[in-house]
Amino acid sequence: MRPGTKLLLATTILWAAPAVAQQAPTALSGGPTVADPAKWPKAASEGLVDPATEKFVSSLMAKMTLEEKVGQMIQGDIGSVKPEDLRKYPLGSILAGGNSPPLSGNDRSGQADWVATARAFRVVAMEPHQGHAPIPLIFGVDAVHGNNNVIGATIFPHNIGLGAANDPALIRRIGAATAEETAATGPDWAFGPTLAVPQDDRWGRSYEGYSENPAIVRSYAGEMVRGLQGEPGTTNRIQKGKVASSAKHFLGDGGTFNGIDQGDTRVSEDELIAIHDAGYPNAVDAGTLTVMASYNSWNGAKMHGNKSLLTDVLKGRMGFQGFIVGDWNGHGQIPGCTPTDCAATFNAGLDMAMAPDSWKGLFDSTVKHVKDGTIPMSRIDDAVRRILRVKAKLGLFDPARPIEGKAGVLGAPEHRAIAREAAAKSLVLLKNNGVLPVKASARVLVTGPGADSMGMQTGGWTLSWQGDGNANDLFPNGETIFAGVKKAVEAAGGTATLSEDGAFTAKPDVAIVVFGEQPYAEMRGDIRTLEFQPGDKQALGLLKKLKSAGVPVVSVFLSGRPLWTNPEINASDAFVAAWLPGSEGGGVADVLVGDAAGKPRTDFKGRLSFSWPKTAGQFANNKGKPGYDPLFALGYGLTYAKSGAVPALSEEAGLDPSLGNTSTYFAKGVTPAPFSFATDSRITRKTVDGPQTQEGAQQLVWPNGPATLRIGGSELDLSREANGDLSLQISYRVDRAPAGKVQLSMEGGANKGAIDATSLFSGQVGTWRTVKVFLKCYQQNGVDLTKVNAPLVLEASGPFGLSIADVRIVSDPNNSICPGAKP
Repeated sequence: MRPGTKLLLATTILWAAPAVAQQAPTALSGGPTVADPAKWPKAASEGLVDPATEKFVSSLMAKMTLEEKVGQMIQGDIGSVKPEDLRKYPLGSILAGGNSPPLSGNDRSGQADWVATARAFRVVAMEPHQGHAPIPLIFGVDAVHGNNNVIGATIFPHNIGLGAANDPALIRRIGAATAEETAATGPDWAFGPTLAVPQDDRWGRSYEGYSENPAIVRSYAGEMVRGLQGEPGTTNRIQKGKVASSAKHFLGDGGTFNGIDQGDTRVSEDELIAIHDAGYPNAVDAGTLTVMASYNSWNGAKMHGNKSLLTDVLKGRMGFQGFIVGDWNGHGQIPGCTPTDCAATFNAGLDMAMAPDSWKGLFDSTVKHVKDGTIPMSRIDDAVRRILRVKAKLGLFDPARPIEGKAGVLGAPEHRAIAREAAAKSLVLLKNNGVLPVKASARVLVTGPGADSMGMQTGGWTLSWQGDGNANDLFPNGETIFAGVKKAVEAAGGTATLSEDGAFTAKPDVAIVVFGEQPYAEMRGDIRTLEFQPGDKQALGLLKKLKSAGVPVVSVFLSGRPLWTNPEINASDAFVAAWLPGSEGGGVADVLVGDAAGKPRTDFKGRLSFSWPKTAGQFANNKGKPGYDPLFALGYGLTYAKSGAVPALSEEAGLDPSLGNTSTYFAKGVTPAPFSFATDSRITRKTVDGPQTQEGAQQLVWPNGPATLRIGGSELDLSREANGDLSLQISYRVDRAPAGKVQLSMEGGANKGAIDATSLFSGQVGTWRTVKVFLKCYQQNGVDLTKVNAPLVLEASGPFGLSIADVRIVSDPNNSICPGAKP
C-alpha cells in the first residue's frame, strides 16, 4: 500500500467527476508514445520479494538450460498444445482460451474433465529426466465473472453491474469465491480483474469495465486482487483455494479511438495516467502476481512493444515485481513481428508471451534470438526470475492440492448467496410509475426473450468466448429470472406464467418483460450505434402489444452497456437496467417482487456507473466532458424510498439504424442494411423458401461461363476477427453442381488470391447445409481483410445453381474449417 493511501473496504464511493475530465479520445496528431516515469504514481509490490524465495529461485535458475528458461516465457493454449509436447518444449504455462475444451474434447464440461486436463499436463511437466529441471506449470483461464468456463460454477454479474453496486467489500468476496471455484477445477491463475475505464460505449468489452469513472475502478482494483490471491504475503495460496490474479489490460484498452477493440488510444500522457491507470497502483500495492499487456496502441505505438510503459513505468516507477503476460498473440501485432517471431516484445519488458497456437515457432525463434544476441541474456534471466517467483509465491512447487477436485465447491450455497446479493445490488431503476414493486399475490405474466434464458442473463465469457449457444440445462447451479420471479410470487399466493410471445388467456395484473442484447464478447461486440435493435424493434413491439391490452409493463433490460432505449422506456411503466446479472435470477426477483401487500422486500441500491445516452450517437458519454448531456447521468438511480418521474422521451435516435449492422449480410430472405446484392447481371435471382423460413432464401442461377456473386456494403476491417478465430457462416443449398472451380473471396482491399471452395459445392444436390469458414483462411489465401466492402464474393463458372439462406460472422472455432487446407 502506498504511503498516505487509505485502503477502501466497506465504504461508499463518491459519485463525483474525476479531477481530470473524462474526455473522449481525440485524434492526437503526433501524440506521445514514450512515457515519462516521473509523472506516474508510485506503487510497490507487497509480499513478492524476500530472501528465501530469491535464494530458491536463484538455485533453480542455475540448473536451467537456455531452452528451459525460454520455455518459461512461452504460454500455449490447450487447444493447440498437448501434454506430450512438453517433453520437447518445456513451456512454463498453458491457458484454456474461451473456446478451448479440456482434453475430453467437450467444450461444455464440468469439474472432472478440467481437473483431469490440469493433472495430465502437470504430470508431464514434472517428469524427471536427465539434464532437466522440473518446474511446475502455471495454468491460466479467463475467470472473469466466476469460474465461467465450467459447468456448475457460480456465475457472478459482469463488471458493469458490479460497478453499479457501489460496494468494494462485495468485490473482495466475489474474488474469494471465484478463486476457490477456479482452484477446485485445476487452473491456478485467473485473468482478472479487468481495470479498463471504458470511454466509448461502442466498445464490445465495455461490460468488462466497472465504470467510466476512474474512482470506481480505483476503489475496486485492490479488493478483487485480495479476494483472488489473499492478502499480500499469503503463502501456499493454491493450497488455500487462492489463485494468481492478472490486472488487465495494461494500458488504455478502454480508451481506443471510436471504441474499436484493439485500436489506438489517442490521448495525452496526463489523460492516460488520470483515467486509464486508475486501478493499477492499487492492484500492484495489493500484490497482484501478474499484469496482462493490452492489445491497443498508445498514439500508434503497440502496448506489447512499449518499453517505456511496460518496463520503465510498470516495473520501474510502480515497483511491480511479478511478471507481465501478453494477450492472445498480441505480440504479433507489433510492427516487424509475427506471432511466431518477436524479439521486440521481450526486449520491451513482456515476460511471458501468450502464444496460443504459435508457441512452437515462438519458442524456436526466441532461443535463436538469445543465441545471436538480439535478446540479452539479462532480459531472459529477469523474466524467468519473475515467473519462478510468482510460481513459488503461489505454492506451485508444493504438489498438494487439497481444493482441486473437491466436491461441493462449484456452485456452493455460500457462493450462490454472494452472486444473488450482487445481482440484486447491481440493478438500477431508471423509471417507475408506481408499478414496482410487484405484489407477490398478483397474477404475473413473465415474457420476453431473456425471461427464461440463462444465456442472455450471463452474457459473453460464459462457457464459451462469445457466450452463445448456452441452454438452461448447462447451468445446474443457476436460476433464470422467470424461475426467481415464480418462486417469489408463488410463495405469497400469487401466480407467475411464462409466455414466450406475451400471449395470455386471463389478463395479468402486471407483465415483466425481460429483453436486451444477445451474448457477445470482444470484437463481435463492437457496434457503430448505441440504438438498441436498430431497424428491427422486436422488443418494442412486444411492449406496445401488452400496453395496448391494458397490462402494466415492467421492463428488465439485459445489456453489456447503456444503450439508447427511449422508445422502450416510453412504452414501459417501469424500466430496470439489469446489466448481465449472472446465474442468480432470484436476485432480480428479490428487488422486483414485494410482499403480498406490495411492500418492498429489498430496495434498489444500484447507481449508474456509466452515463445513459440521450441519443444513439452519444458514444463517449462521460461525466466531465464538455457538453455532457446524458439522459441519465453517472450515479443516477431511483429507489422505492426516493422515486422520480420520467417524462415522455424523444424517439429520434439521431443516427441511421443501418450503422448497427456489421456482421449479418443475409438473413430471413433479405440483405439487411447497409448490405445488398451486387451480383453480375448475368446471374438470375429469385426468392425461394429457406430451410426454416418461408421465402427466407435467394436462389441464384449462373449462366454458361464465369460470373460472380457479391454481397457488399459499408467498409469493414475483419483482421481482428481473423485473429480471434471468427468465421464466415454460409447456409446454402446446391441446386445444380458447378461446371468448374468455385472460389470464395472478399473485396475492397489489395487482394492477392482467393479460397478454392470447390469442395464445398460438390456432392449432394438439393440439401441445405451450413459451412463456417475461418476468416484467417481468407488471409492465408491472400485476401486483404483490413478493408472489406464486399464480405461475400463467390466466383464460379456455370451452369451452376445455388440458394442462400444465411450469411454472417460467427464464433464457432470447433466447427469451422479452412477449405482446401492440407490436413
